[in-house]
Amino acid sequence: MQSDSQMTDLPGGSLSTVSDRNLYAKLDASFARAGDRPAAIGPDLKTRLTYAELRDGVARYANALTVLGVGPGDRVTVQTEKSLAAVALYLATLKAGAVYQPLNTAYTLTEVEYFVQDAAPALIVCDPSRQADMRRLADREGVRAVTALNDRGGGALADLAARMSHEHDTVVRSDDDLAGLLYTSGTTGRSKGAMLTHRNLASNAETLRDIWAFTTNDVLIHALPIYHVHGLFVALHTILLAGGTLLWLDRFDARAVLDSLPHATVLMGVPTFYTRLLGLRELDAGRCSGMRLFISGSAPLLAETHRQFRERTGHAILERYGMTETGMITSNPYRGERIAGTVGYALPGVEVRIADAEGRELPRGEPGVIEVKGPNVFKGYWRNPQKTAEEIRKDGYFITGDVATMSADGRVTISGRARDLIITGGFNVYPREIEEVIDSLPGVGESAAIGVPHPDFGEAVIAVITPTGEVAAEAELIALMAERLARFKLPKRVFVVGELPRNAMGKVQKAELRRLYADTFAT
Repeated sequence: MQSDSQMTDLPGGSLSTVSDRNLYAKLDASFARAGDRPAAIGPDLKTRLTYAELRDGVARYANALTVLGVGPGDRVTVQTEKSLAAVALYLATLKAGAVYQPLNTAYTLTEVEYFVQDAAPALIVCDPSRQADMRRLADREGVRAVTALNDRGGGALADLAARMSHEHDTVVRSDDDLAGLLYTSGTTGRSKGAMLTHRNLASNAETLRDIWAFTTNDVLIHALPIYHVHGLFVALHTILLAGGTLLWLDRFDARAVLDSLPHATVLMGVPTFYTRLLGLRELDAGRCSGMRLFISGSAPLLAETHRQFRERTGHAILERYGMTETGMITSNPYRGERIAGTVGYALPGVEVRIADAEGRELPRGEPGVIEVKGPNVFKGYWRNPQKTAEEIRKDGYFITGDVATMSADGRVTISGRARDLIITGGFNVYPREIEEVIDSLPGVGESAAIGVPHPDFGEAVIAVITPTGEVAAEAELIALMAERLARFKLPKRVFVVGELPRNAMGKVQKAELRRLYADTFAT
């Protein structure tokens, strides 16, 4: 977290006459009402950033973006460590009418190269340690500018913003203009850029603020990364739109979260957060007496985790369901029964159906694929109209690929995924990318990457390979993969077999592999 002086370098701006279709205009109205109330506090409860200071910093960063050549509709690719300055940069991108494209900080330069080629950004913002490499990449791809922001909120971009005026007129945007470009994994091919509009983000933010009863009195523990829908949109938008306070943690640390609980009212996390908190004996009802809400998402929450947490704390975790392409789709009720293993009901204004392969709605109780329609559903895939047409039906419903049932009263229970997507620790991983890396290693013939149950991450990636000759030891194989894959994509185990199971058509039967290796991490 930044020091007091660094946080004060993000100091207050003036109101601008703007269109209310720009999401930032809605947030800015909340900031103006909040004034000198704290927008964020550090875990020491002393370091703080006021809403007035946040407004000022956002305006300064917006002016800095303009100086760097960023205009309305331009993409801004960001791969930086978590900081409040990075939050100001995100908000400034909205304010300037540009399109924010966050990247996981674990991505290697090889992985980043694909995203830059596809998104064609006007600006890349990275950690100072990567600036030279990014500059070379930018030169090859025709990107106009590269600048840096470090994990303490300093760096070349912060220095430039500090010299800028705190006056900036928010750029007018329409409902359909892009606000974010977030890349999402599938089971085949490369990552696809989901085009998220101001309307998509604003509708979801306002709905979640209301159904989860956020107010100015809330203090949200923010321990999530901010390159992901969960931490960037769900967490930030709801608390900032309500005018509440972020209790800012640079990363998830179970003990730091435990220590923060008496000073907060809400925690948003992935299932891993809750399993690790349950591993601390100090977690009890007294520690959570001031909390009003625990929310879980980004990966399935085990019913056993839900039960244990309720027994220890007296709180029933609220599980919700969403995707990069849609934001949040369903939620267990804030007031009402939260049933373990279910993801609740469709959000207000969002239509959800369980359908067959042709998009025909199935009777209640029958399993099928979740399809969703509403103001939260994305505009389509960036520069990929064919994939957009495949995934969004003519009647406007988006095909999620998740298999579920719906009860008579509309409660949704997810039973699996129609595709082989792996969700580990809240992050999407698609097998093909891993398999391409493994197959290129010496001695490897074929490979299959799958997800299997893991007590901490929900699912863990493992690889099953066939050899063509002498193959390296497991640890060495994983180390070789680490040179080309982000850490969260790395298989935690590699198994060598004589042959992979196949069906009559010769396709590898991944369901059979998941069955065979289901107990790999059983305790």
